Amino acid sequence: QVLERSRDVVDDVSVSLRLWDTFGDHHKDRRFAYGRSDVVVLCFSIANPNSLHHVKTMWYPEIKHFCPRAPVILVGCQLDLRYADLEAVNRARRPLARPIKPNEILPPEKGREVAKELGIPYYETSVVAQFGVKDVFDNAIRAALISRRHLQFWKSHLRNVQRPLLQAPFLPPKPPPPIIIVPDPPSNNEERPAHLLEDPLCADVILVLQEKIKIYAHKIYLSTSSSKFYDLFLMDLSEEDQQSTAGHGFGVAVTAAAERMLHQEERHHGRDFLLRAASFDICESAEEAGPGQRKPCLRASTSDGILRGNRYENGERGLRRGRNLSSWSRAFTSIQEEMAEDPLTYKSKLMVVVKMDASIQPGPFRAVLKYLYTGELDENERDLMHIAHIAELLEVFDLRMMVANILNNEAFMNQEITKAFHVRRTNRVKECLAKGTFSDVTFVLDDGAISAHKPLLISSCDWMAAMFGGPFVESSTNEV
Repeated sequence: QVLERSRDVVDDVSVSLRLWDTFGDHHKDRRFAYGRSDVVVLCFSIANPNSLHHVKTMWYPEIKHFCPRAPVILVGCQLDLRYADLEAVNRARRPLARPIKPNEILPPEKGREVAKELGIPYYETSVVAQFGVKDVFDNAIRAALISRRHLQFWKSHLRNVQRPLLQAPFLPPKPPPPIIIVPDPPSNNEERPAHLLEDPLCADVILVLQEKIKIYAHKIYLSTSSSKFYDLFLMDLSEEDQQSTAGHGFGVAVTAAAERMLHQEERHHGRDFLLRAASFDICESAEEAGPGQRKPCLRASTSDGILRGNRYENGERGLRRGRNLSSWSRAFTSIQEEMAEDPLTYKSKLMVVVKMDASIQPGPFRAVLKYLYTGELDENERDLMHIAHIAELLEVFDLRMMVANILNNEAFMNQEITKAFHVRRTNRVKECLAKGTFSDVTFVLDDGAISAHKPLLISSCDWMAAMFGGPFVESSTNEV
């Protein structure tokens, strides 16, 4: 006996449930175990095909022999093993039980075939998954009440009892969500930003050293690493031209005839044409005028100023904007915008040309640029003093501190400086993204537009690097 007088209510009928289990030893007489059974629950393991085979060959014939009128319900146990990790289950069962093989797990169709052959209901249960246990007992009680209703049809409280219901399908437990390890975006101390110096894709700055050495760079990296470069690239290049024009007090006028000559010359020869114009100055001289008179006269003079018809990619003509920086900083000589050839695509585009001071040497300056891109300084650099000098000119004081640490044999302290460098530049990049400063590409979406920087995208995403560096339309446009 397993359970004595358990109360339950099924279909508004209160029943007293008593459970009995048969002996495991098949050689003993189990007649008294069946007793006066109202229903028999015949169980087998879905992980043991022999137990299902014994249902047909031994257990069902024995039940019908001792309980010919008792209804029988077939139950497949251990349903959770069908979806469990058998390797983990076998490790837990060792060494007391034999391992379960995957080919021994019975599908639900096998149990339904046997139940259909025997003409009995079929259910599956799992104590581990808490599935089907209540369904088995409720439907076993229904089967017993239906059988009793046939014998005691006059009892009205049994009229509403239903036949054993079909079991709802088992929804296997969802596997735990896979652990998705999102790789960290490539940090600035990796090789990608430094690679942009060697392979200057989407460069927009030309740094000229000693009037002949050109180094291609990117505004967003220079300006977010050095406040001096940030102020330089935000400088109004047309301001000096306006001041010089006001100081000399003359204007440049182009006559209509000269304009026609310019257009004819451009159509025939397709090259720049120089125009000289006459300017008229109003002379107010007391000596030329009589006493008490101020007689203005017009004096014609030839102007030394010329208009150069620069041709941009969009076909417009205009003067090159630029400024002399000798009085602004000791590191720079001049800055100007001009049409230059891209070193990779060989297409002309508007770039900023910055001429550096003649005292800046190429080798140390490249080490400084590598720091501005990656935040790192090689301890084996030879000319550390010149690097410190350039860092002072560009107001990169962290780099000068790193040089001092290397000279004092305290290079281990540079790691903290590098970390602070990345944090500071990250904040500056966020500020540039929010304001659209130095942006060179715009992503047009359905609900608006987003400004971005090609060098940052190239150094952070292979897909972006392929798009902007490959033979695609996006590589030569500023709008995607």
